[in-house]
Amino acid sequence: MTDYVVYDVFTDTAFGGNQLAVIPDATGLAEDQLQRIAREFNFSEVTFVYPPEDPANTAKVRIFTPTMEVPFAGHPTVGTAIALRDAGATGNIILELGIGPIPCTYLDNKAAFTVTAPLERLSTPDPALIAAALGLGTEAIKTSTHAPVQASVGLPFVLVEVQDRTALTQCQPVTDHFRTAAARYPSDMDFAIYAYARDGNQIDARMFAPLDNIPEDPATGSAAAALAALLTDISGRAQVLNILQGAAMGRPSYITAQTAPADPIPVTISGAAVRTMQGTLTL
Repeated sequence: MTDYVVYDVFTDTAFGGNQLAVIPDATGLAEDQLQRIAREFNFSEVTFVYPPEDPANTAKVRIFTPTMEVPFAGHPTVGTAIALRDAGATGNIILELGIGPIPCTYLDNKAAFTVTAPLERLSTPDPALIAAALGLGTEAIKTSTHAPVQASVGLPFVLVEVQDRTALTQCQPVTDHFRTAAARYPSDMDFAIYAYARDGNQIDARMFAPLDNIPEDPATGSAAAALAALLTDISGRAQVLNILQGAAMGRPSYITAQTAPADPIPVTISGAAVRTMQGTLTL
C-alpha cells in the first residue's frame, strides 16, 4: 500500500486554491499505474515523488494530469515542495522535473520556485477563433499589448488578454472550438487557454483546458509564469504580478509572479498550500 496526501495550493485556507494529490514515495508503484491513479483522483494534477537521480538534489517529481504526463506545472511544484517540508525537509530544496532541476525556497507558509526556461512563442492563434472558444465576441479580446499567443516556459498556454473583468466573468468555453483550435495550432499539450484582465499589477485570470478533462482550473502557476515572462519580454521591464484565479469557481487562488529583464527571463512563482486530506492507495 502507498500513502498519499492532498493539498489545496495557492491558498492558506482549506477548500480554496487548486487541489493536488502527492504520492510522497512512488517507488512501489508500477509504471502503468501512474496515469490510472491520476485519472482516479481527477484533479488537474497529481505528483509522484522518487529519490533524486542526482544525490545533490532533493527529489525527482513526475507530474500527471488526468490524461497525460507533463514536464512542468506550477501548483504541483509549490504543493509538492510544501508537502516535502511538512514531511521533514529543511532548508532550500531542488526538485528534478521534466524541464530540469528547479530550486525551491520557503518563507513562512509559502514556497517559491524559479524557472529559467526560455520563453517560447509557439503560434499566434486567430483572435476570432479564440474568442469563439471562450464564448465571447471578438470585441472582448484586447490586443493593444499583445494578440493571443501560444507561449511556454515549460508548458504551452494560449495567453489572451480580455477587455475587463466583466468580459472575463462572461467566458463560457465552447469545447468544439477548442478542438478546432487544437487541430489548427498543435502543441505538446492539449489546447489550453489562459484568459486574463489586467489592472496595473493586479491580474484576474481563468484557465480552460476542456480537452484535458479540466473544464476550468482554479490555479495555474505554469501559465502565470508564461504570462509574466511574456509581459517582461514585451515591456523590457521587471514584473511583479499579483494574480487572482479561481474566484469564479468559488476556489480563490493567490499567485505571485516576479521577473527580471534577463535572457532567459527568470520567473519566480510563490504561494501557500494547506493539507486537507491523507490516506492510502490500496493497490
